[in-house]
Amino acid sequence: MQDWLSVTRGSAPLLLSMPHTGVQLPDGIERSLISPWRARCDTDWWVDRLYDFAASLDVTIVRTGISRTVIDVNRDPSGASLYPGLATTGLCPTTTFDGEPLYRPDAEPTARDISERTVRYFAPYHAALAAEIARLRALHPAVVLYDCHSIRSRIPRLFAGELPHFNLGTNSGASCSPALAATVTAVCERTPYTLVVDGRFKGGYITRHYGDPARGVHALQMELACRGYLRETPGPIAPQSWPVEYDMAYAISMRTALRSILTGCLRFAAAAA
Repeated sequence: MQDWLSVTRGSAPLLLSMPHTGVQLPDGIERSLISPWRARCDTDWWVDRLYDFAASLDVTIVRTGISRTVIDVNRDPSGASLYPGLATTGLCPTTTFDGEPLYRPDAEPTARDISERTVRYFAPYHAALAAEIARLRALHPAVVLYDCHSIRSRIPRLFAGELPHFNLGTNSGASCSPALAATVTAVCERTPYTLVVDGRFKGGYITRHYGDPARGVHALQMELACRGYLRETPGPIAPQSWPVEYDMAYAISMRTALRSILTGCLRFAAAAA
């Protein structure tokens, strides 16, 4: 197992993917960046801590420690955009979500760099996901792949206004059973938080690639607006103000909601059997 790749195995029919919680910047890559802070600012901050209760549910968790700036394992390896016509970031991003450059002049990753990073970091992450899906499918007639994400509540370059707290992505219904989407939606609607289904974020490469309801693999992406679990301050971010520290007392309400969501996913998988 790679030292940057973490796989926690459970036997329940639920797999959590955490593709954007990593902050590691390998030395050779870090030297080419404008600043380590800028390279980490779009991390899904503290999502691994937010979901750390999941181990008690006997679920499986696959997580990379590598920063999404190095390579984004939730992007199409072909380089095709997940959201044609809309601002986004690519397989090896060259800008932040706000459009700021990540690399020093003439130091952006070359085609060879991207290929090497794909082999070194992208491929092992997806090999781990595929192996765990296969292992769980051998145990259960249906499994749920739940892709964990978060993002700042306001990023004008990517979307207008303030993002809802819960952004559930099902690739417009193609990646999971309608019953699973309905189950998660019902849980979200019982919370004090706002919800949209297949809005700005319909699910990334992981959701779209692995979701195959006809074969018993039901994938969804949950993008959380950071203000739901962090004391997020609206407006531009800076090294002295971002990321804010994780506060368990502030996050407890969201953790309670997420526990109910994951429990709903497990109920769905059991019923699908």
